Order: sequence, then structure tokens, then C-alpha cells
Amino acid sequence: MEPRNERDLSDPLIGRLLDNRYRIGPRIASGGMASVYEAHDDRLDRTVALKIMHPGMGDDEDFAARFVREARHAAKLSHPNVVGVYDQGRDHGTIYLAMEYVPGHTLRDVIRKEAPMTPRKALALIEPILSALSAAHQAQLIHRDIKPENVLIATDPNTGASRVKVADFGLAKAISADTQHTATGGVLIGTVSYLAPELVVDGRSDTRADVYAAGVVLYELLTGRKPHEGESPIQVAYKHVHEDVPAPSATVPGIPAYVDALVARATARDRSHRPADARVLLHQVHRVAQALAEGVVDDPELVADLAPPTAREHEEEQFREDTAQDPFDQARTVPPSATDTQERPKQPVDQFPQTSHIDRDAVMAGPIARPLPDDRDASGASPWNAATPAKKKRRGPLLLILALVTALVVGGGAYWFGVARYTTAPGVLDLSAGEAQQKIEKAGLEYAEGDPAYSESVAKGAVISTDPGPGDRVLDDGTVTVVLSLGKERYDVPKLRGKSEDDAQQAILDAHLDFGRSIPRYHPSIPAGQVIGSNPKPGTSQKPGSSVDLYLSQGPRPIKIVDWTGKDADKAQAWLEKKGLDVDRSEEYDDDVLEGDVISQSPSSGELFKDDTVKLVVSKGPELVEVPRVIGMGQEAAIDTLEADGFKVDVEHHENYIGLGYVLSTSPGRGEKIPKGSTVTITIV
Repeated sequence: MEPRNERDLSDPLIGRLLDNRYRIGPRIASGGMASVYEAHDDRLDRTVALKIMHPGMGDDEDFAARFVREARHAAKLSHPNVVGVYDQGRDHGTIYLAMEYVPGHTLRDVIRKEAPMTPRKALALIEPILSALSAAHQAQLIHRDIKPENVLIATDPNTGASRVKVADFGLAKAISADTQHTATGGVLIGTVSYLAPELVVDGRSDTRADVYAAGVVLYELLTGRKPHEGESPIQVAYKHVHEDVPAPSATVPGIPAYVDALVARATARDRSHRPADARVLLHQVHRVAQALAEGVVDDPELVADLAPPTAREHEEEQFREDTAQDPFDQARTVPPSATDTQERPKQPVDQFPQTSHIDRDAVMAGPIARPLPDDRDASGASPWNAATPAKKKRRGPLLLILALVTALVVGGGAYWFGVARYTTAPGVLDLSAGEAQQKIEKAGLEYAEGDPAYSESVAKGAVISTDPGPGDRVLDDGTVTVVLSLGKERYDVPKLRGKSEDDAQQAILDAHLDFGRSIPRYHPSIPAGQVIGSNPKPGTSQKPGSSVDLYLSQGPRPIKIVDWTGKDADKAQAWLEKKGLDVDRSEEYDDDVLEGDVISQSPSSGELFKDDTVKLVVSKGPELVEVPRVIGMGQEAAIDTLEADGFKVDVEHHENYIGLGYVLSTSPGRGEKIPKGSTVTITIV
């Protein structure tokens, strides 16, 4: 994945809030299948790297399901040299992977600036990469896309030390599991410069493919260039298959031979000659690093230990294996004559100098006579038969006949054991069981059925695969075992409503599905902590491993209370009842609050739930009191009477006041109702 330093403001993803959690920032890298963005996790308040699949890549449900499973496997891989995987999800068709954010640069930047570099520095950089791969291989994970762009290097702001981390665990495996890599009609996933030969040829890989890629990276660190280059990816891939990675010392003289041997072993085209996994290669790197640290210039023993077998050694080893298994090669010797017993020891034919490896396929195609040694002396006579020329004439035809008979026996036996007793298994893929049985028995073979299996592409009851496969050799009267399709593997989402979160998750797993996430929702009747429903809905048919989200009850939705004190009581009651609350209303006189307004409310703040009660005290206005009759009373008696009824009294003298001290009139007048506490004015004469 190529880094991008500029911020692409035209990118529609930038600024988007993904899954209501990740706020997408600038794009920092882009590749053929996904782009990486710096993002902020609003929930945990941290910066993350968000890998988002390009539109269309997630349309294939099989691919999406595998991506989810592999991301979960990768999340279990905890190692200081591996970029951590935090989360994965899908938001409206957008598949994403949330990972540890590693600010800094990539190993590609280091190669551009510093390569070629010393072997000690190159090994120091490859060591943490192999350490990460070792942990992955031990956890049964294969990276499949090791390259400098996927190696991140960050500087610790506190110590200044560099941290090396390998990225993209899981994703490459999810893709390759979905794609059959072939050298002809398939698709090559990954960067072609680091592909192991077996990936180019048949697409099958194991931990040794990662070892090969790491060896190519080591070569690039040592030389500053890739081992194979061409005008097109096809040319580069061809060279990986047909040409060895050159010795780094051929480009950078002075590199020790044991470093060359280390690179050769890691990048051997025959994967059986490579280290079995990254742990083995890491051990070899430590041996080489120790030799470099001790200043060793040349170590033939270390070179011999590390260097892969040469082509000649491999050929001789294969020859020895072939001849050891050939019953016709045992004890075949040419007997010497009686006259030269002291001159020549017995020597098997197979010990004579060989010029090439015997082609066993050619042996099966027809008889081949093994040449006898020519031991004639300078005079042209054979030393074995020099004393008996007459006998030589008689032995010549006999030996020729014996040789021909031996060749016929060898050739005939090879033909019988290798070809004649075999036939070819017919192709019956996609046929029904009956059609397949008829075709197999017509070919003279027995029909058998193995355990059926699910298939996304082969109809139920049709043949998925056979053993042996179509076109493979099988003994006459042998058996062809067919695997019939059970159709597409599907499972129904179980009913989860009312279950606890733990029980619901277990039910999902028991149904061969994966739990996605819990989404909180309010519900008026389902208690908090219990499941309201699911997405997809119960009964929906899903592929195995599909994610099922839960809607989890938080209980009834709380109602935030508004304080209606001093406001219209009728409006307050209507609002509260609309929210589902009960209203307990009472009325009181109040000298300060207008009639019909709320004097007090309980509770006046906080949160309630439906059917809870709110108490309202509503004002009837001030209390009205009738002015009593005090006309004709003495001044003191009138004042006492009015004050007893709650009035205040104001005394005025009539304009014709003569000092009698009696009440002539009141204001307000007798019988009027006025608020308690009001002032009544009495007029005295």
C-alpha cells in the first residue's frame, strides 16, 4: 500500500462519521483494494488508523465474511512488532478495519534514503519483521504480502528509539482465501516483486512464502534494488519462477559469503530448501548477526550450513532416491572373467561415472539398455577375454541376448507398474449422483460416496469433487469417491427477544453465526439488559459466520422534567400528560401568584418515566373577604373588627369633623369582597 502525504480534499470519506464512532481524517495510504485514513475514535478518544475497503470490494458476501473472520483472527495476534487490530465493522456497505495508528514512515522510505546498507544494519531491520512473522506463524496465520510498504517505523518521542511494526495481518489472507491464484487464468494478489515462485505457479502458499518475501526484503536492504526486474509484472513473476535471487555480493562487493548464503536459503525457488517458517529463519539471522558482530570475514562451516543444496546435489540426491526404489537396479554387476580377477574388482554398473540423471518417465515409455563399460586395452582386445578368443565369440551373442532380455523385463515391468495397470478417472463434476455413478462405472471403476459438503456454486445433490480428481490416474477396477453438494450452507437467525445479552450471543454462535455488536435502545416494557430484537430479523437465512447485531433494551426512555412554576397550570398539565405522566393537581389561595398559574411543582427537575406522577399546586388567586358593617361604631371598635377579619385600617377625619369619634363611612363599603389583607379606610366625625 503506497503512502500518500497530501490530503485529498475531494475524498468523500474525509469528515464522515463512520459507524457513529470513527471520524475520518486525512488519507495516509492507498492501495489496490483499500485505503488507510487517520481517524479519531470518538468513543475512546484516541487516534486510530482506519483501513476502508474500496467501494465494490465488499459487495461479495463471501469476501466480506472472510474478511471479518480473518480480521478477528488478526486481532488475537498480540506482539510488539505487529500493528494491533482494534475493531472491524460495516457501515452502510463500507467495510472497515480499525488499527493501531503508527505515525512515522515505512521501510520503503528507509530503503530509498539509506540502501544499500551494511549487513549489520540490514539484519537489525529484518529481525523485528521476522519476530512478528514468527508470532503469526505460531498462531497459524500467514501474512502473504510482506513488503517494505507494509513495515511501519515510528520514533518513540520519549526515548528516541525506533519501533518496527508489521501491518496488514489478516486482510491478505482473507483475499487470497477468496481467490484461486494461478499462473494462467487467475489473479495474483500482492506485490509481484515479493511473490514466492509457488504463488506464481499454482497460488498455494504456506509459511515459507512469507520467508521468501522476507528474504527478498533483506536482499533489497543489502543492495538497494529488487532482485528481479522487468518491463511488466509478468516478466518479473517469470524470473521469480525461473531464476535464482542473485547473491547480494554480486551487486555490493565485500558482503560476507555467509550473508549471501542466508539470502540464498531464504529465497530458494524450491520451497523445501527454505526455512520451514519465520522462527527458523530468525534463528539463522541471529547466527549471522553474531558472526558479523564478532568481525568474522569468512566462515565456510556457516556457509555450508546456510546455503541451499545446489542443483547438482539435488539431482544426485534424487537419483539416489530413484535407484534405491528400483528393484531392477539391485545387484546388477558385470562379472569379470577368470583371467583378470586380480586386476579388476567387481564393480556395479551403477557405480560407473554418470553423465546425467536417468529419466524414469522415459523408462516407462520403452526399454532402455544400460551401456556396458568399454574396457578394451590399447591393442583393441578386452582384458577380460584376452586368453579365450573362441569363448569370446560364443559369449558375445549370449551377453547381447541377456542384455535384451533384461531390458525387456525392466521396460515391461516399468510399463506394467507405471502405466498399463492404470486408467484415467473420468470428469463428473457438477453431475448428479446418478449421472456420475453411470459414467464412473462405464469407465470400469467403482463408484463410492464420501461425506457430503456445502457449496456456494454447486447445486444440491451434484458432485463437488472426486478422489482421484478428473484426469488423474487410478488402478483398473479402482474406486472413485465423489463428494456431493449439500447446497448452500445457510442458518436461520434464532429468536432472541427477551434473552439476556450473554444468552443471545451464545444462541447466535450455536447457530453457526457470529455476534456483531449490541445496539442500545429504549423500550417501554422490556427490562434493561434484555434483547429487543436483532438485525437481521429472526428466521432470516444467513451464511455461516455472518454477523448478527442485537438491539439491547435500556429500559423505558427517561422523561426530562420541565419546571412549570409560575406558568399556566392548564398548559403544564397538558404537556405532562402528553409525555405519559400522571398529574396530581390541587388548588390554593395565593396572594402573589395569579389565579390559574402553578404555585409549586413536585418534582420540578430530573428525570421520570412513563406513568410516574407529578404534583401541581395551582393558585386560586388571593382569598376574598367581605367588608363587615362598622358604621356607627366608635373608632377603636371599628378598627378591632376590621383587623379581626384580616384587613388593614386607614383612619380619616370628615371635613366637618366635630370630635364625636364615630365611623361615618367605609371604603370599600360594607358587603364588598376584597382580598384578605387589603386596606379599608374609615371616615370619623
